[in-house]
Amino acid sequence: MIEKEIGEIRRTLIFDKTAIKSIHGCYVNGKKEIISTFEQSVALMPEEEVEKYLALFKKVLSGTVDKNLIDISFTSAQVEDSEEHRLLMALKNSELSDKEALERFFRLVTESVAMDENYVILLTHNVYDVPFKAADGQRVDADSSGVYSYIVCSICPVKMTKSALTYDASEKTFHPSVAASAIAAPAMGFLFPAFDDRQSNIYDALFYTGSTEEAHEDFISAVFHATAPMTAAEQNVTFRTVLAEALEESCSFEVAKTLHKQICEKIVEHKESKSKEPLAVSKYQVREILEDSGVKEEKLESFVEAFDESFGKGTDLAPKNIVDVKKFELRTPEVVIKVAPDSTHLVQTRVIDGAKYILIRADSGVELNGLNVSIEEK
Repeated sequence: MIEKEIGEIRRTLIFDKTAIKSIHGCYVNGKKEIISTFEQSVALMPEEEVEKYLALFKKVLSGTVDKNLIDISFTSAQVEDSEEHRLLMALKNSELSDKEALERFFRLVTESVAMDENYVILLTHNVYDVPFKAADGQRVDADSSGVYSYIVCSICPVKMTKSALTYDASEKTFHPSVAASAIAAPAMGFLFPAFDDRQSNIYDALFYTGSTEEAHEDFISAVFHATAPMTAAEQNVTFRTVLAEALEESCSFEVAKTLHKQICEKIVEHKESKSKEPLAVSKYQVREILEDSGVKEEKLESFVEAFDESFGKGTDLAPKNIVDVKKFELRTPEVVIKVAPDSTHLVQTRVIDGAKYILIRADSGVELNGLNVSIEEK
């Protein structure tokens, strides 16, 4: 799914636009024991309460694609005949009225999720009458391009709130509030089926992780029978390791700076182009940048081999997983230098009298702990 499609479905989870009839939940303790299950009718809930539940479901459709939001694909064999796909389809097609399927799903999640604290599994079903859009992208409300029926799951830690002094309007004074269990932001969740090309795609699901460092392998294996993809954090560390080990002494400051700059430029250009296709960077694109930076052929071949070994042949990476467009940082054991990404040209390296230096051009606006200072000429 692309960002625009995710945003379109997220907007179906607004109070006065949603077709959600009920919310199903399963409350679990840290020992993987089910404390209780529940079903709440949206029609009987106060608007404020519905809004809070919808916010937890919308959070599962938030974040960065390929970082927080990860595509999970089913094989043709799974779609044709597999227990995991049948279960998800049973939940969707029954609009969560299949009690046996609900029970199996809650049990499956409980057995695969390990949390030190209590958590709640929230599940709901929604129907979206997809409006037709003309070739120019304009919405035509009189026409519909189909109905998208989907389930969304949000798995949230339950944390104890701290006691505090709260205002009692009737007594016009403050009293200590009692600590209570409160649902926190989702740790993970998913949307099924995917909404690709503005229509249902039962071959895909969209998985959400609140932490880019958490892979949630057991959950993905249990629910989707799929291998968890490498997390964004793992991709970043692995990419840097591949570069450093393959290039060795050729991994100079100028090479690294050029690579960072050109990948950031690709991200900006892609955003400005408003392309529907997600941006990806291949090993060959990285190789070309390295080659243009003067890296020798044998080092380039070492990089390609190390890339294939670490990520797999034919794998492309999301550029935001390997560079930070908002960060350019140099670090030594004693000093950390942070530079605006669009000002990297102000930083250079020099060897003076055998000593290595990082030089930063500073013509004006120099401060020391907030104090404006001048640089003396000697």
